[in-house]
Amino acid sequence: MGGLLIRGGRVIDPSSGVDENMNILIRDGKIMEMRPVRGFYSNSNMIRDQGYANRIKGEPDTNNPDTNNIEEIDASGKVITPGLIDMHVHLREPGFEYKEDIKTGSEAAGSGGFTSIACMPNTLPVNDNRSVTDFILSRGKERGIVNIYPIAAITKGLKGEELSEIGELSEAGVIAISNDGGVMVKGGVMRRALEYARMFNLLVISHCEDTNLSAGGVMNEGFVSTELGLRGIPNVSEEIIVARDIALAELTGERLHIAHVSTAGSVRMIREAKGRGLNISCEVAPHHFTLSDEAVRGFDTNTKVNPPLRSEEDLDAIKEGLKDGIIEVIATDHAPHNIYEKEVEYNYAPFGIVGLETGLSLTLRLVHNGILSLMEAISKLTINPAKIMRLDTKGVLKIGGDADITIIDINREIIVDVSRFKSKSRNSPFNGWRLKGCVEKTIVGGKVVFSDTTSQN
Repeated sequence: MGGLLIRGGRVIDPSSGVDENMNILIRDGKIMEMRPVRGFYSNSNMIRDQGYANRIKGEPDTNNPDTNNIEEIDASGKVITPGLIDMHVHLREPGFEYKEDIKTGSEAAGSGGFTSIACMPNTLPVNDNRSVTDFILSRGKERGIVNIYPIAAITKGLKGEELSEIGELSEAGVIAISNDGGVMVKGGVMRRALEYARMFNLLVISHCEDTNLSAGGVMNEGFVSTELGLRGIPNVSEEIIVARDIALAELTGERLHIAHVSTAGSVRMIREAKGRGLNISCEVAPHHFTLSDEAVRGFDTNTKVNPPLRSEEDLDAIKEGLKDGIIEVIATDHAPHNIYEKEVEYNYAPFGIVGLETGLSLTLRLVHNGILSLMEAISKLTINPAKIMRLDTKGVLKIGGDADITIIDINREIIVDVSRFKSKSRNSPFNGWRLKGCVEKTIVGGKVVFSDTTSQN
């Protein structure tokens, strides 16, 4: 029968408010027992099989040798959380496998502590029909090591004109629709998308960008862009679509999730919309609460992202939004590019950075800097995205639930080394950074899919 026993770690589960040293017993991909360390050995009835109770006590079960086959993980001094969830990832397959594929993207996710990821539709062909969705789901089961959930395109070919077959895509198994990576969706088309999504109980994820205002821009519009002679992208290019889509969500009554919020104005409007009771949620990427447009001064094309790195004032507003709960989710916007695509002049480089393997450590900086509590930070990486995407079995630790678990050493210092990334791509502005806190083990369905062999135990 066998199983997996995680001993003595500090369990942080925002879904239940648990913060306690516990032992967790896993069997057949499910959590069999969770008990405080202080009482785990005192009553064999806590374990449904006497053989397991004996094994946990360190005593072999001579009557049932199968129960002795329990792998053990000593998590003393570590933090145990529900498996992390990233609801904004670009896996690039099909069509751009030279940048990333489902296998390497899922391995990068596992390395970063993520047990579930949702992948955006800007593939080739675009995920705007059942056949592409079926391919992603099939390839994910065949080659992926984490749970993979497809997000479909709002419009055919991501062209912003004609709605995709939303009902068919819902049947195929997508969990949301978005035009992230595509052109701006017209207001009338976005309204219809919200109405159709409501019919099929799908989340709409909005990439808020007026491309008429951002066209030709490569970084945040402001003092730094003027000084560097680079064309800027104004805050209003994001904010005008945030305002529009909030109004459309209010009109249609549909839930709306706003991707990669980057400006103070966006945070302000989302705060006001939530205050009026609208069903609005939003996310921020780690680079948008870590770096400002000052990072572009070295012309490192790995700082070129969309939306761009904003001003210090915008960063302060983002952190305040995280602190007061207006921003419920941290998502990496993992966007891999081949090295030769980034090794060009700043104006010609594509937007995007890889984020799966640095996302947790950058989030823990907020904890170490006193901006978020550990419970708050973990909630933004687990139960909050699970609730928004309605993944009822994910983001929680409970008896009988899925054994998707992340074990974290929150105090261990690491130096980011992109040459060791599991991702095919290396386009990270954080190479060489010293960060505090990292993943030690990632467990999906009771199976250890990543173990940090450099960890000093």
